[in-house]
Amino acid sequence: MRLRGFVKKSVVLAGVLAMTIGMTACGGSSSDGDGATTITNVSYDPTRELYAAYNEAFKAHYKDETGKDVEIVQSHGGSGKQARSVVEGADADVVTLALEHDITLIEEAGMIKSGWLSEFEHDSSPYTSTIVFLVRKGNEKGLNDWDDLIKPGVEVITPDPKSSGGAMWNFLAAWQFASDKFSGDETQVKDFMRSLYGNVTVMDSGARGATTTFVENGQGDVLIAWENEAIATLKEYPNDYEMITPSISILAQPSVAIVDENADKNGTQELCKAYLEYLYSDEAQEIIAVNGYRPSNQEILNKHGDSFDLNVKLCTISDFGGWNKAYDTFFKDGAIFDEIYSH
Repeated sequence: MRLRGFVKKSVVLAGVLAMTIGMTACGGSSSDGDGATTITNVSYDPTRELYAAYNEAFKAHYKDETGKDVEIVQSHGGSGKQARSVVEGADADVVTLALEHDITLIEEAGMIKSGWLSEFEHDSSPYTSTIVFLVRKGNEKGLNDWDDLIKPGVEVITPDPKSSGGAMWNFLAAWQFASDKFSGDETQVKDFMRSLYGNVTVMDSGARGATTTFVENGQGDVLIAWENEAIATLKEYPNDYEMITPSISILAQPSVAIVDENADKNGTQELCKAYLEYLYSDEAQEIIAVNGYRPSNQEILNKHGDSFDLNVKLCTISDFGGWNKAYDTFFKDGAIFDEIYSH
């Protein structure tokens, strides 16, 4: 991953991809002039490098298996924003988003068939991640756990839960820490979260934008980040940053699904299924690990154990009653995030 060069190009690429998706939506055709079938994968912010590598592997695999050519158009942005773009007309054949709830929004719009969560292995989650801290080398302010982030003078960078799936995972991980610390006393937990978000100096719309703010623009003392974003930053800037795993984090489960309405219209249903199924292959799981995500294949995850803290205490979305309940409790308009962030 080359964050420096990639980030500078991301705005231009996003515009080109948006135009491409728009033209696909208008045209409704999924075959190009060379006979290749084209599908569009609408994904979330930090998966750019992962899918750049995976798409090439899948194209070669599909050619070997079927003799047919395929092209994949990618779109990236904040997960919630991406989900809304599909509902509003972006012609996604598949979505690979940061959390189950964002895909549920597309399902509720009638575009994805019910039961999608069990269509692929591991609740349609071919890889997982977790939430860590990225700090500057030396960690001068001693930011080692969540309660260090509420100290006066600490500048925190995290994206906005209203548009970013990763930001929701960030919030829930911090909430679980505070809930354990204060034995579930909601008043104290809310005060903790209010202090934490009171220290947030920049709240970008997506995880990659937050990484850019911290790494490229030099703002903040700590970035609350996807583990894969932190790993990628360390690879590029090994002498400039440190990754800190807090005492408790969360098992973040990005989800994948076929957008049935579009895939049926485009005649790509079978191809889409093959595309998402291949994410579970050994080849794809290796690509996933190399790109800093935790493979769902336990054997391959263990093989790459030196890249991940496999002993970190992880809460799960089930601890919050599942995504529908968590969203209503914390993130819908007027819910807890709005309550603590507006005061």
